[in-house]
Amino acid sequence: MDTLDGKVALVTGASRGIGKGIVLALLGEGMTVHATARTGTGAVSQIDPQQVGSLETLARDAAGLPGTLFTHVCDHADDAQSKAVVANIVARHGHIDILVNNAWPGYERMEEPDAPGNKFTWVNPFWEQPMWRWTAMIDTGLRGAFVVSRAAAPAMVARRSGLIVNISFWAAQRFDGNVIYGIAKAGADKMTHDFAHNLREHGVAAVSLYPGLVRTESVLLNAQHFDLSNSMSPQFIGRAVAGLARDPLLMEKSGRVQIAAALGLEYDIADIDGKRPQPDPL
Repeated sequence: MDTLDGKVALVTGASRGIGKGIVLALLGEGMTVHATARTGTGAVSQIDPQQVGSLETLARDAAGLPGTLFTHVCDHADDAQSKAVVANIVARHGHIDILVNNAWPGYERMEEPDAPGNKFTWVNPFWEQPMWRWTAMIDTGLRGAFVVSRAAAPAMVARRSGLIVNISFWAAQRFDGNVIYGIAKAGADKMTHDFAHNLREHGVAAVSLYPGLVRTESVLLNAQHFDLSNSMSPQFIGRAVAGLARDPLLMEKSGRVQIAAALGLEYDIADIDGKRPQPDPL
């Protein structure tokens, strides 16, 4: 099995959830991983809309893993901050092998106490959606992924090697409760497809990666509402990313949607509890 020891990765939105799990999994592979988040400390996390997770706690949980962690407080709503992080990494290492675009403020404030009618505004029709949600999902989530990829691509192209992973979801292909969410994820998949078109001749791959039901902090806090029998840990998503990075036929997957659970079966990857999640049907 090809080693990833010494490879350099950037994972955005890594203070909690899937991003944190990816960082921990890649550190477990011996990689050098740069992690970004708006939330630097536990104290700051208490005023964050999700009130859990920080780069400080990520570093604590990563202690003892064989890889090397660097953390960056970064708000990907600010293009300058995004570009500065990439410039710092390239200056330090000369390259980036894997970029995972995971930063996503779109799940914040699903309930709005001051909203008229239904306080759980996530499920409201599009004409009743607050425009801050568009800003979070499109102007920050989707644009932020584009800006970081735009900044990282030249170093990958120069080395004729690299992998860009855009974390997406089934909402790109089916209605999943919120119109803006579907638009954002469809945009991520189209961005992946067209990134791959530009990058193919340079030996760089781009994929969209669909998680299943992931046992994030928020899901576990509301576990009574979920069937967790086929769920996966956040680290499982990172193991899928590592599997992609090792795949000698990666370029054949470039530009396409990849299902984390299906990659687990293809690459013979078990979750941290030894289970093997099954792919969800479309």
